[in-house]
Amino acid sequence: MAVDRGATLEVRQAARRRDLLAAGIALLGDPAGPAVTVRAVCRRAGLTERYFYESFADRDEFVRSVYDEVGARAQDVLVGAVSRGGHGSRERATAAVEAFVALMVDQPEMGRVLLLTPLTESALNGRGMALMPAFVTLVHDQLSGVPDADEKQMTAIGVVGALSSLFIALLDGTIGAPRERFVAHCVELVAGADTTRG
Repeated sequence: MAVDRGATLEVRQAARRRDLLAAGIALLGDPAGPAVTVRAVCRRAGLTERYFYESFADRDEFVRSVYDEVGARAQDVLVGAVSRGGHGSRERATAAVEAFVALMVDQPEMGRVLLLTPLTESALNGRGMALMPAFVTLVHDQLSGVPDADEKQMTAIGVVGALSSLFIALLDGTIGAPRERFVAHCVELVAGADTTRG
């Protein structure tokens, strides 16, 4: 990213950090598997190692920062989609699924960082589980048709778990369904959960 030479030190540092994070997303989300070294990140970002250590203490902190960046983007996309999705549960489910697919599948490096790298990257040990409650809460808050508190919580956890497994299977090639069919299935899963029980 080109930055005006007259920019303040803080602006230049922030721009370099963004460039490094973008390089990390590309490398961590590479279909051949993560190959993240400080040297590889700097080469991809077009920066020297001095600038890497300006923002990150070491490789593991960098990997966690990349993961957190993608996780934050995913949450922002979902919250925005739900807020714009209308009043009906199916409309909100459709908006959320389509937005998540656009981020995680249309930009598969993002999906691989969020869903696949925690399975193999030791620096992310437990990180995937740390993000889970935020996604569960988002689904939980949409389940207006499930009056029982325990049922609502279990349903939200089950929906997030099922969706995570579906997206992982799509990204790793286990599922080969066309995009439209995949989206429709996920929407049905989410919308179908918001029904009165018992």
